[in-house]
Amino acid sequence: MRITVVGDLLLDVDINGTATRLSPDAPVPVVDVGDVRRRAGGAGLVATVLARDGHDVSLVTAVSDDDGASHLRRALAGVSVLAGTPQAPTPTKTRVRIGTHPMVRFDQGCDPAPVPSSTGEMLAAIASADAIVVADYGRGITANTDIRGALTDAARRIPVVWDPHPSGSDPVAGVSVVTPNLAEATATAKAAGSRGGAEEAGRYLLDKWGSSSVLVTRGEDGALLLCSDGSAESIPAPTTNVSDPCGAGDRLAGSLAVHLATGFDLAQAAARAVEDASAFLAAGGAAALAGADPGDAADPSEVSPVVELKGLELVDTADLHPDGVRLARSVRESGGTVVATGGCFDLLHAGHARTLAAARSMGDCLIVCLNSDQSVRRLKGAHRPIVSVEDRAELLLALECVDAVVVFGEDTPEACLTQIRPDIWVKGGDYAPEELPEARVLAAWGGHCVTVPFHPARSTSGLAAALAKVS
Repeated sequence: MRITVVGDLLLDVDINGTATRLSPDAPVPVVDVGDVRRRAGGAGLVATVLARDGHDVSLVTAVSDDDGASHLRRALAGVSVLAGTPQAPTPTKTRVRIGTHPMVRFDQGCDPAPVPSSTGEMLAAIASADAIVVADYGRGITANTDIRGALTDAARRIPVVWDPHPSGSDPVAGVSVVTPNLAEATATAKAAGSRGGAEEAGRYLLDKWGSSSVLVTRGEDGALLLCSDGSAESIPAPTTNVSDPCGAGDRLAGSLAVHLATGFDLAQAAARAVEDASAFLAAGGAAALAGADPGDAADPSEVSPVVELKGLELVDTADLHPDGVRLARSVRESGGTVVATGGCFDLLHAGHARTLAAARSMGDCLIVCLNSDQSVRRLKGAHRPIVSVEDRAELLLALECVDAVVVFGEDTPEACLTQIRPDIWVKGGDYAPEELPEARVLAAWGGHCVTVPFHPARSTSGLAAALAKVS
């Protein structure tokens, strides 16, 4: 599906660390920085998430020529970026976290910007799209007259979802859905004299903007869908443990456009989009998409041929489908069942083979979520892995029961699962499936967990210990 995202780019920087002492200069914590991660924010986040879903994404935006822009272009690998002449510095938002707790945020280059220019290529991307998401972050792209004209034309033909901003432009008339959050909706309505809640604010905005509908998002309370025919529908959100709500609105707007373009009616598309946003937050939200600073990466000459596609490392082979996300979508669209399992698979043994074979028998494809070398090292210690990720992936793919391997760098596969969305998640063990931490993630889209018998006499740790004695 061809999706065009129109909107303003931000650079989000996450500085993550620990704090065990106070500064001698002031009663403030000293943060020992563990890593620095950079990601595309604003319209860039919408485009990144959609590209990860396997869509053909074009981003119509403005990009500066400073250092921040170079980080953005790297973060947007896999997205076709169409931009006019640079108009302002890259707006950068830097968040400092101790563990999972935000401590402070620094904003740079976020002053009002002039209206960016547009090109014929940018307008053509709007005209040729199957669906459009407008991610307005108040930086001027939606105020460009030519772009507004192209969006008005597009709204007559295809789904256009507009995520507004208090400092941005009004949506063009006729868009399918405008998605303000509750605070934005009520603030705009109150400025015009309204003193009601979500429904009254939404109806005011429907009339003001001339859209087909307004979806007022309400966080853990879900959303309220108000349509131009006078109907109103409350959409609940799945119960989700959220440590960072950043990016929920972007995920929702992108998913909503896709579901509308796929053919779902407005209420169905909105309900699915709310579920997608909840699953996105359950998997860590926008922070889970951030990549480690390239300065900490290994020398490219020392890396075996594993390619990174749309944010996930995917093993590239000539014989098998390399993209687990696309494979999963293809199987689902044909009515099949997607099965996934995961682990380090450091020294492949009979216990692994039995688990994998059992998992494959439960569906129409088996996708293995494989811990990267860095992830294994954090989980198992500096002496692991024994076998590199490239060799581990090659061995797994050599098994007839494995259809694809997706390598993830986090400590858990939750972000990976959110992209693959398997129907069944299989783990070896003697515990109840509902006790698995992945169970709540799969519940967001109706998936479930299954456990298969664990073979204690066959383990990587046991093999490693035996090898150590022999050596």
